[in-house]
Amino acid sequence: MRCSQTSQGLRYALKEGGKAVAWCSLSIRCGTRDEDGFPEGTAHFVEHTLFRGTRRKSAGVISSYLDRLGGELNAYTTKEEIVLHATVLASDLWKAVGLLFELATEATFPSGEIETERGVILDEIISYKDNPYEDVYDRFEGMLFDGHPLGRPILGTVRSVRKITPQMLRDFVREFFVPGRMALSIVAPFDEKSLEVRLLKYVDKVFGKAGEAAPERLCLPVPERPVFDKTVEKRHHEVNAVLGSFAPSLYEEKERITAALLCNLLGGPASNSLLNRNIREKHGWVYSIECSYTQYADTGIVAISFGCDRPNLESCLGAIDKVLAELRERPISPSRLKAAKKQAIGQLAISSESGEAQCLSMGKSLLSWGKVPAEGEMRKAIEAVTAEELQTMAGRLFSPEKISRLIYL
Repeated sequence: MRCSQTSQGLRYALKEGGKAVAWCSLSIRCGTRDEDGFPEGTAHFVEHTLFRGTRRKSAGVISSYLDRLGGELNAYTTKEEIVLHATVLASDLWKAVGLLFELATEATFPSGEIETERGVILDEIISYKDNPYEDVYDRFEGMLFDGHPLGRPILGTVRSVRKITPQMLRDFVREFFVPGRMALSIVAPFDEKSLEVRLLKYVDKVFGKAGEAAPERLCLPVPERPVFDKTVEKRHHEVNAVLGSFAPSLYEEKERITAALLCNLLGGPASNSLLNRNIREKHGWVYSIECSYTQYADTGIVAISFGCDRPNLESCLGAIDKVLAELRERPISPSRLKAAKKQAIGQLAISSESGEAQCLSMGKSLLSWGKVPAEGEMRKAIEAVTAEELQTMAGRLFSPEKISRLIYL
């Protein structure tokens, strides 16, 4: 892998991989948390409307540009980044890279197209509210981060999205879509040196020979607030619940690995996770239950989410409390620790076989740390976690006095 930075400040990571397919992504260090001075939802609105026209291509041309080549073009917005990414035949890699840069640097935000996309986004907000499993988590995170930029909803609100103007979108892009905030990652079946030579020439053509360094993101302390236990009457057939707390940030290296392993053991995607085995497989109280861990620059959030029938709610909460108490009160056995590590390492290896997953992960790492972890580094970090460290982390994340809860009845 070749990993470096251009004279303009754009970070890049290039990896030889795949056979007939190439993947590329352009990540921009700006998201919902960066909307100071803009209506909530501006970052997400920008992501949608980048595709609505550039100086050289209409919305119709953009929507079919890679489709006609058999490729895929997509994008997403998080609290801390906007990501544009594409999958194409290897022979079309530079067409895809060129399109990503064109969208990021030449979008025109025509008024007519903006109004069309506004309707799409408003419908997305409404449909999202109709999905209680998603809505309860979003509201829980907003309550946990109340008073902090991380508490803003990614989609915005109906009211805030209606306030967004084409000029606001242009201003947002002008402020944040600069080389020093960008990271380009490529996974393709080409020699990495040849990829780098071509990329550097391309970046010089797009941005000129030099660039102004972008300011580093200012990490803000999360206000200390009392935990909450809130129930909202929604009159849905299913009860939806989230309980969780603050967790290690992106920059607490040892702690975040420990927290990730603990959450995978507790409620990861495998059917043998502790919560899944105790609540779904043993009793059949839920269709699914998960423990997620999201890392941000300032802090993180760990959340246990599930849906169940009303009569089973107290049983589910009691069973969760019992599992968490066991993790807090005693170290897990050597055999369980060994199995948990092997499972996490296996999941990591399977994910690394996906070119798209690699490409997106490389971009995230570049924006977060300015580098991509060496192959095997994550495995070593997982292997180094001890049972005592997992127990300490369980106390940090899941002590009863630290857990907040939101329930939709």
